[in-house]
Amino acid sequence: MKKKTLLAAALLGASGMAMAQAPLWLRNAKISPNGQEIVFTYKGDLYKVATGGGQALQLTSLPSYETAPMWSPDGKQIAFASDRKGNFDVYVMPANGGTPKQITFNSASETPTTFSPDGKYVYFYATIQDQASNIMFPSGRMMELYKVPVNGGRTSQVLSTPAEDVCFDKSGKFFLYMDVKGGEDPLRKHHTSSITRDVWRYDVATGKHTNLTNRGGEDRTPVLSPDGKTVYFLSERDGGSFNVWKFPLSNPSQVTAVTSFKKNPVRGLSVAANGTLCYTYDGEIYTQTDGGKPNKVNINLFHDDGDAISIMNYTRGATSGAVSPDGKQVAFVVRGEVFVTSVEYNTTKKITDTPEAEADVCWGPDNRTLVYASERNGKWQLVKATISRKEDLNFPNATIIKEEIIAPNKNVNRKSPQFSPDGKKLAFIEEGERLMVMDVKSKAVTQVTDGSQWFGTEGSFNYNWSPDSKWFCLEFIGNGRDPYSDIGIVSVNGGKITNITNSAYINVLPRWVLDGGAIMFISNRYGLRSQASWGSQDDVLLAFVNEEAFDRYRLNKEEMELLKETEKAEKAEKDKTNKDKKDDKKSKSDKDEKDKVKDIVVELDKIKDRVIRVTLNSSDLAGCAINKDGDVLYYLSRVEKDYDLWKMDLRKNSTQLINKMNTKWADIQTDKDGKNFFILGGSSMHKMSGDKLTPITYSAVVKMNRAKEREYMFENVNREVARRFYNTNMHGCDWDATIKNYRKFLPHINNNYDFSYMLSEVLGELNASHTGSRYYPNGSAETTAQLGLFFDWNYTGKGLKVSEVVEYGPFDRAKSKVRPGTIITKINGTDITVENDYTTLLNGQVGKKVLVTCKNASGEWEEVVKPISAGMNNALLYKRWVKRQEALCDSLSGGRLGYVHLQQMNDNSYREIYEKVLGEYNKKDGIVIDTRFNGGGRLHEDIQILFSGEKYLTQVVRGREACDMPSRRWNRPTIMLQCEANYSNAHGTPWVYKHTGMGKLVGMPVPGTMTSVNWITMQDESLIFGIPIIGYRLADGSYLENQQLDPDIRVANDPAVIVTGRDQQLEAAVKELLQEIDAKK
Repeated sequence: MKKKTLLAAALLGASGMAMAQAPLWLRNAKISPNGQEIVFTYKGDLYKVATGGGQALQLTSLPSYETAPMWSPDGKQIAFASDRKGNFDVYVMPANGGTPKQITFNSASETPTTFSPDGKYVYFYATIQDQASNIMFPSGRMMELYKVPVNGGRTSQVLSTPAEDVCFDKSGKFFLYMDVKGGEDPLRKHHTSSITRDVWRYDVATGKHTNLTNRGGEDRTPVLSPDGKTVYFLSERDGGSFNVWKFPLSNPSQVTAVTSFKKNPVRGLSVAANGTLCYTYDGEIYTQTDGGKPNKVNINLFHDDGDAISIMNYTRGATSGAVSPDGKQVAFVVRGEVFVTSVEYNTTKKITDTPEAEADVCWGPDNRTLVYASERNGKWQLVKATISRKEDLNFPNATIIKEEIIAPNKNVNRKSPQFSPDGKKLAFIEEGERLMVMDVKSKAVTQVTDGSQWFGTEGSFNYNWSPDSKWFCLEFIGNGRDPYSDIGIVSVNGGKITNITNSAYINVLPRWVLDGGAIMFISNRYGLRSQASWGSQDDVLLAFVNEEAFDRYRLNKEEMELLKETEKAEKAEKDKTNKDKKDDKKSKSDKDEKDKVKDIVVELDKIKDRVIRVTLNSSDLAGCAINKDGDVLYYLSRVEKDYDLWKMDLRKNSTQLINKMNTKWADIQTDKDGKNFFILGGSSMHKMSGDKLTPITYSAVVKMNRAKEREYMFENVNREVARRFYNTNMHGCDWDATIKNYRKFLPHINNNYDFSYMLSEVLGELNASHTGSRYYPNGSAETTAQLGLFFDWNYTGKGLKVSEVVEYGPFDRAKSKVRPGTIITKINGTDITVENDYTTLLNGQVGKKVLVTCKNASGEWEEVVKPISAGMNNALLYKRWVKRQEALCDSLSGGRLGYVHLQQMNDNSYREIYEKVLGEYNKKDGIVIDTRFNGGGRLHEDIQILFSGEKYLTQVVRGREACDMPSRRWNRPTIMLQCEANYSNAHGTPWVYKHTGMGKLVGMPVPGTMTSVNWITMQDESLIFGIPIIGYRLADGSYLENQQLDPDIRVANDPAVIVTGRDQQLEAAVKELLQEIDAKK
């Protein structure tokens, strides 16, 4: 341990300055078995304090994050999880401090939950590998329970079904645990639905699982009284927050309250051998005896947060950018700060220096002015930055930069500024809905659109100035069918928006091109839409605003060359005439005439007839640009992993890949003259002249006060949720009071794990789906490679015994001799022993050649394979699961029924089932539609259409029946499976199925989670949070959100049964559907 702990005591004694206020946000408190000490976490470190309070002893002090401490039964050791090697592994250390020992090594991230009663094993949960026989859906959210020797060694699986917060009885004959039924945010509060946790009992000898609470509400974190007769647990019963409750183990229905806190949740329950309970409440630690009053543990501690300023150097990672009109500078935003870099040199200037976010930077026509949105004062306002000294020629080399808020208004949010091409006006979007224009000289603001035809609240929509500064093209909801957007034209003076697409598709990213003769945009009108309505691809389209521009574009190559020669001759003649003029005044007039931008002729009549498709192949598009002659299109397309740059010759109708950018976001811009293209993206930036790409580099140094940044992000979450949450009464939550209640914890949080957790606690008060916060650390952990094998967890000998070879995995090859029963003895020449964790031999081996030594009764041999990633393995496991379900359904129904699983509510999943249903299963009597563990998307309309066919004709060829009509819909009976883990549109789809009388639902109730979410990336891009921004209202005025959908036939899958390969829900569905079919005969 570092010496700073001793220094802390000295500082406290000398001045007390370190403890100006009591520490808050104390988490993961666990009382020692003898009841004399409490271990807890604060700011990512482990501390220990006497039960009576006082000075806390710091046990860990690395920059890593430590969590989930657990006492050994004898109180001499503490197990905990730490990310010090990039992902969470389990460590064990002496309870009085010392060097921790790592005892798990899998990159899956392991969390300790308890010790075995004899102290020889640490139990933990993680997603590593199911039993081969287990037919539960293979989901990373459904972790397994394991144990590992306290000194390290081979991991053993205890349960192949989820079990958290495990608590043994003293004999070890049974343990209590908290279940996990799906992926709802664990910090969601106040909901009463099927997804909520229950307290279970598991009998070790019999393998029997017993649900002790079994109700629609949260029951968590069970602990046993010292005599083993009483179960204490955390619950939200009686409509309150989490409190401590209890029941006799012999009579779980006899529940009584132990605590009665009213506001914040009680977390982290534990009990000592003397019966003292310990928990956290409102960021502090409490102890309590049964029947006694809560006793707050007063704690003194010191934590050295180090330097308050973090210095971060970004050479990539920009989130948006803009090219100056002269094409010599690029302004961009990274980590919420505005920078400008030179196109030709790596000279980068920081423009802003605030913990708050800036966004949407744009250039003034003089190349010396920037305007961007900033949220510095609680509202998004427009800020102008200018170069103060005329001697400074550009931003990268400027010495003094002046900032000012443009037309400040504390009552509205303003974003997405754009200067008009003539520089006289500045457009922007107000409250995410209204397009506004400000006169640059007078600062007068006028409204162009009233926002009634836009439903997004994220802060902006796409719009673009016409070259003559008199028109806008923009996205809008032209036919009242959000999110199906159209492209419109509107005068800068306002008035009616003219709909130039007027379609049922999604049209976005409009931009004036070809000197204002056309508007280019992206549409999914042609994008592989023969199947589902969700997930189609895009094309580039052009809408010509007048006949002349349309006629010019349609010329073939020869006609265009002739036209250019004619125009060249006419220009030469005009230049000769102008040269002969001697009058200076006249010459000036000619210059003004030359610089004047030609007014755009907008011919609205028949404009929809002048909309054409440009790209030959549909794809996922991010941006596009066309040259002035209209014969070359550049576009950013995601054909493989991320966006790359492509070129299309419009005269030859040929395409080619220009640059593999592999970027998450990208845009194509031009300079004012349209001679040079600029490819801007998060991974790289380039200037393109012709097809030649020149990298644009930058070095953006951000000096950030992380505490101030967290304060800003917290307030940003506050404002965004208050402004955009789909339900205006916030589900009855007093949002202002909630924010005030949690704001006090900010000074006690110094890392993103705690910050994200706290945000999830805040958002959890809304009792809403699709919310909470997530933290995705940029860890450097070595990934544990997968061999594509199931191992026998009951095998205790040397090596690993194969129980199944995963189809299409590394060992599923014609020449491989590995079969069930094969023993894997070595990896890369190292023995696999009971004393060591074999995963250390596979860490960092994804995609690399690995030598595997195998043996069976016939002898020993070696095979070389390339292990795969966990993601690739999971994809194989999903295919394996579906095939097993298909086979089960076929066997149970005697071949009469088909089975399909909807993995997601998207186009890919729809195509999979469409092919099965109307292809392989076309002659089946019925279909079992499985929606279990589907996380959502948007497919309810398509499923309703596909499975609601009613036969009205038979196609006959010379007396032979060839096809029923409708031929693209299923015309026979179906039944649908659902469960607690269905989410979002996987709630909406079964609801539509039942509401429209398509068939029966079988399984468990589905929680009411039918909303649409906006997951927002925060200024620190490793953090996101969710806001449900769209609700789905019924005719009676209620919403589907929080309305649980009950099945017609309720069947739960017993944890002890599902691991044997039986799916009780599928069995019930097959039985019911066959009975329905036979009854109609």
